[in-house]
Amino acid sequence: MIIDVHGHVTAPELLAKYPMPPSLGDIGGMIERKLAAGVGLTVVGSPVGFGTMTRIPGLDNYAQPAAKLAAFHDWLGETVRAHAGHLLAYAYVNPFGTEAELAAAAELVRRDEFVGFIVNTSVRGKFLDDPGADGFFELAAEAGVPVMLHPPAEPVGSGALAHFGLVEQLGRFTDVHLSLATLITSGRLERDPGLRIIAATGGGALALLAGRLDLANAPRHWKTAGTPALPREPSSYFSQIWVDTASCSPHALRANVSVFGPGNVLFGTDTPPLPHEVGDLVRAVTDLNLSTEDTNAILAGNAVRLLGLSERQTRAAA
Repeated sequence: MIIDVHGHVTAPELLAKYPMPPSLGDIGGMIERKLAAGVGLTVVGSPVGFGTMTRIPGLDNYAQPAAKLAAFHDWLGETVRAHAGHLLAYAYVNPFGTEAELAAAAELVRRDEFVGFIVNTSVRGKFLDDPGADGFFELAAEAGVPVMLHPPAEPVGSGALAHFGLVEQLGRFTDVHLSLATLITSGRLERDPGLRIIAATGGGALALLAGRLDLANAPRHWKTAGTPALPREPSSYFSQIWVDTASCSPHALRANVSVFGPGNVLFGTDTPPLPHEVGDLVRAVTDLNLSTEDTNAILAGNAVRLLGLSERQTRAAA
């Protein structure tokens, strides 16, 4: 049985309100297609809450009425219960949200349907090293659940990109590894060694940037660089980051396994909405020719441990 840690679904009300891929509403079809490829359980969520990833002028995904967001999560919880054994969910929250918004998210992850938070890698042009996100990270530490970092609809710098395809496939991808870098260099992972981050889209290109990240912390070409802000090299904090396999590149997947280690890679498809053949994504992992133990860890075992799944949950999915 394979576990997909990165999927999305959308409520009928949202599908009717915003332009978005109709596959987000075909929940039964998604489950059947994944079962055919051996995927028994998908963890789903919305990176925009009661919003859309489509770029719509004037729409602010972070200005959502509390009642609408609560209704969305009620629908999501009901959907998980209706497909018990095949779905679990992340609770969406704005990491720069109010005390009331954070408290509501804390209540959600106490419910059996929700196994972690899903937050954006940047919000309104600010990365998560900003002090405004301190309250969220305190909440995450207290809740003790993983945090899925997912790119936002409008990543940093997206206003300069006229081609929406570049926003969707490159801008958001870049937002992920820049956000991870800020979490490391700001000391968030140093201060909270128990924080567990799931990085969407394979963590962006972070695996290829480890050396540059270390150099950024202590630039040896400057004579007056000063004392590094961290007590150890930034890349050493990769042990607190799990990356999914939704990188759309076998080369990136191999790099992630090499740099992060097979124990910190999770099977994830970003499907829906991405129209991948799930079987091809499974084969991308098996084609790595890792040991049986490492392959099984990526396809399921790592997710079981990280998400704290019970034997009952995994048995139902299988």
